[in-house]
Amino acid sequence: MSVRIITDSACDISQEQAAALGVEVMPLTVAFGSEEYLDGVTLSGQAFFEKLVESDTLPHTCQITPFQYEEAFGRARQAGDEAVCITLSSRLSGGWNSACMAAEAFPGCVHVVDSENVSIGQQILVMLAVRLQDRGESAAGIAAALETEKKRVRVLALLDTLEYLKRGGRISPAVAFAGGVLSIKPVVSLRGGEVVLIGKARGSKNGNNLLMRFVEQSGGIDFSMPYALGYSGLSDALLRKYLADSEALYKGHTADIPVCRIGCTIGTYAGPGAIGVAFFS
Repeated sequence: MSVRIITDSACDISQEQAAALGVEVMPLTVAFGSEEYLDGVTLSGQAFFEKLVESDTLPHTCQITPFQYEEAFGRARQAGDEAVCITLSSRLSGGWNSACMAAEAFPGCVHVVDSENVSIGQQILVMLAVRLQDRGESAAGIAAALETEKKRVRVLALLDTLEYLKRGGRISPAVAFAGGVLSIKPVVSLRGGEVVLIGKARGSKNGNNLLMRFVEQSGGIDFSMPYALGYSGLSDALLRKYLADSEALYKGHTADIPVCRIGCTIGTYAGPGAIGVAFFS
């Protein structure tokens, strides 16, 4: 009996990468007005940010339904496999609840894990699951390990603009205007499965310094575990600048830093120009 790893596209693992890893990434639905797309399938990250920049209104995402999860779990059981399903945070979406409802039809076969995270934070948990799968761990063993290790996941992100938080009603227009005038760069994290503001800096360089300081204060990066960097928008220029500024964090530890484009789930509110780092402390 094999173990099948199932997750959702909020983890920002591309379909191509998922195929190489042997992971099933179920796409969320992204709607721009009346136009609906499948995240990462019929709408690429590049196309998403092009539409986001051009649109006057924010898109919205639709969670994966219990029926869709039930179909995926059914395929696993039909193949004689067990499944570990890793969802985006239950505080940000109803997807975890949908997966749990679907899993009731497959007792002992499907193990659902609330990542309490999203994007690259969720992604490194999926990568850990793949690593444990390759070691021959059972589905129950993988799920138990993820429940323990997810408490060590740290996600820190530096936003380049407050505009999209304003559009989404997360901050007031007055705060967004003042932040723009002062070139305020907020640093956000995930705590208890929710996005929280943990600091502010004036200008990108100060923002990068603040991001590095928070990495160190979080206990540093465990380079024996999966880690990842991400960027939002049409260019990774700000991420490259961050890597140059933070060379001391990575030098001597790794020569290969996994980088991905942050997708629609976080990109809708972060907007273009955000950079993020996810790691186990």
